Amino acid sequence: MAELENPAVMTKFITLFSSLLQRVAESNDINCPFQPQKISVFHGLTRPTITIQCYLERIFKYANCSPSCFIVAYVYLDRFAQRQPSLPINSFNVHRLLITSVMVAAKFMDDMYYNNAYYAKVGGISITEMNFLEVDFLFGLCFDLNVTPNTFHTYCSYLHKEMMLQPPLNMAAESSLSNINGRSSLKVHLCFNEDETSHQKQQLAV
Repeated sequence: MAELENPAVMTKFITLFSSLLQRVAESNDINCPFQPQKISVFHGLTRPTITIQCYLERIFKYANCSPSCFIVAYVYLDRFAQRQPSLPINSFNVHRLLITSVMVAAKFMDDMYYNNAYYAKVGGISITEMNFLEVDFLFGLCFDLNVTPNTFHTYCSYLHKEMMLQPPLNMAAESSLSNINGRSSLKVHLCFNEDETSHQKQQLAV
């Protein structure tokens, strides 16, 4: 997506991406304590004092990865949330999931990338923790790292639409709660089901 090379577009994307993650984390903070879930290496003992947006801006500033990596990281987070329903994204794990998803995306997408020690410094964690996070994230994704052009385009299209509709984005936060399988979840986006050749859009809940 050529538009991602535009600094102004990336600034808006970082703000939007942060807003989406914030909504998901806050929703799960409220709803998921009543659902079975397990503690993982992604969970901190307390909520980080740095906001999700400031944290993502720090990653964007220092990671020096290609803009496409942030789209792919978004795809990875969505896949992780779907495949690990007992590990919902919340305020205690969103920062670690974010730094790990970007690092894994950079390793998969870019020819040149920083090592785990560097990402650990950017994320404010130890190299040992960064290594554990990477392994658990990969297993959580079942090592499904490939993102097809159709999937990439769909996520880009959704994000582009949201960036063009700033007011509806806030309104969506109020109307996007729905009951799925008896649980209250936050609908975040539409994406292609890669297993269907018809590429029909399927609603996903994080």
